[in-house]
Amino acid sequence: MKNINMKMARVERDLSQAELAKRVGVTRQTIGLIEQGKYNPSLKLCISICKELSRTLDDLFWETE
Repeated sequence: MKNINMKMARVERDLSQAELAKRVGVTRQTIGLIEQGKYNPSLKLCISICKELSRTLDDLFWETE
């Protein structure tokens, strides 16, 4: 399942995938895969992404119906 919430939050903060990746210590490809729903990040990485995007875990990673 695609992570549209994460992509929208990243775009709202005017960050590229590469910029977000650098801030959280992963590759741009990792951010792309998370947004595509093809990579399941660790809790530590999820928390780092949330902090950079000023969102909660629920906002970015909780699947809604």
